[in-house]
Amino acid sequence: MNNTINFYKNISKSNLPLTELLKNENLFSTVPPNWSIVVTDIENSTTAVSRGLHNDVNRTATGSIITVLNTLKSLNNSVKIPYFFGGDGSTFIMPNSVLEPVLEALNQYSRHIKNSLQLQLRVGHLEVEKVYSKDVSLKITKLRHNEFLTTPVIIGNGLKYAEQVIKENFVPTFNESNKYIQPNLEGMQCRWDEIYPNKNDKKVVCLLVDCDDEKDQANVYGIIMREIDFIFGNLEKRNPISTIKLKLNTSLENIRKEMKIKIGKYQITYVISNWLMTLFGTFYFKFFKAGRLYKYRVTQLSDTIMLDGFLNTVISGTEEQVTRLKMLLDDLEAKNKIIYGIHITHASIMSCYIEDKEKKHIHFVDGTEGGYTSAAIMFKEKLKNVKV
Repeated sequence: MNNTINFYKNISKSNLPLTELLKNENLFSTVPPNWSIVVTDIENSTTAVSRGLHNDVNRTATGSIITVLNTLKSLNNSVKIPYFFGGDGSTFIMPNSVLEPVLEALNQYSRHIKNSLQLQLRVGHLEVEKVYSKDVSLKITKLRHNEFLTTPVIIGNGLKYAEQVIKENFVPTFNESNKYIQPNLEGMQCRWDEIYPNKNDKKVVCLLVDCDDEKDQANVYGIIMREIDFIFGNLEKRNPISTIKLKLNTSLENIRKEMKIKIGKYQITYVISNWLMTLFGTFYFKFFKAGRLYKYRVTQLSDTIMLDGFLNTVISGTEEQVTRLKMLLDDLEAKNKIIYGIHITHASIMSCYIEDKEKKHIHFVDGTEGGYTSAAIMFKEKLKNVKV
């Protein structure tokens, strides 16, 4: 079974539109049973968001992804894993052979976040073979959105089941008596200001949809995605991130917040050097061809759609377009096909992992005023009513 370590790396990228990809289950591969699902989750994230700490919540979730990716790089192997950003947490699927060092790094990161931001990041895992023992499926493929961005696509309830089990059985993620090791957050940058849609009449929409029927999941999500394409246009047209609205936040306060999560302490050299670099960046992106090209790549490398058993997406659109989409969603919900949560706000926020400034950078997109977390609140309220 050791030859499965490159399972995800060896999956071919599909160039099909997502709506077509979902029609063909043969393009999906079953995740090996000797892999595991790892989940990070910020405890009481809803309360933190209500206290105005959404950026801290968002950056903490991003930091957990950066911690894992940097840990894998440090192991000097070429293993590639799928991961999913959830606004207030993250999910990974990985071979068991790398599980121990990854969990150790995440536990240290959790301790770092508790000390620096007073947030409790919980960490847990579940073996994929235990998911299969409950007759739950977990299939995956890769979707190439454009020249720069490829993301994993999941069908089946495997991640949802694992997340539920993990969250019900969370244990403290670190022992205070253990030696503290500074987490490796190299590449974390959160310098972009709130990003407004490219037209004044547009809003930013964070959508979370759950189709619980594994057999109907691909079909239902395909129907919703076709309607989104029809109403809002293709991925590029509905992208809430546009080059014209991308502006750096040059405030010292923003640099201090980044510093707090990245190194956990105040360092005057960090503040000054990064502030000067950000000031230069405003000229670089405006007057240099390479800077303008980088901004374009940011729009292409912005992760705005995710299928991990749920359908999650951030889009921009007018009030009329959103109303048309909600008509379809309400109809599917009335037929007990789905449960959905939606959050409509004025702008997007973005956190980033910059491995290099050419093509290896990824930008995690969420909405302001809670984003995905606020959409999840609506979703969970509906779910409670269904279970009553």
